[in-house]
Amino acid sequence: MATATEAKVKPLADRVVIKPLEETEQMKGGLYIPDTAKEKPQQGEVVAVGPGKLTDEGKRVDPELSIGDKVLYGKYSGTEVTIEDEQYLILRESDVLAIVS
Repeated sequence: MATATEAKVKPLADRVVIKPLEETEQMKGGLYIPDTAKEKPQQGEVVAVGPGKLTDEGKRVDPELSIGDKVLYGKYSGTEVTIEDEQYLILRESDVLAIVS
């Protein structure tokens, strides 16, 4: 499992860093899907979590997500970044739709 130090990125406020999970390349019929035809993954693993959002009163709200959670997120959510040849997605905790158990 990757951690914030391995990812070399520490998100701020209520942001999280997600490593998208890769889809399998072979379908049931034995056909292979080229990279250009694949859809963006909507499931990933949380590799870093920010300290939480600040309220108007200055109190910090602890994040609900933790490192290692497998999550679902919106198809076009967040910002894609490449760090040391690895693809990551940085998005707000509120953009995460669900935790997959």
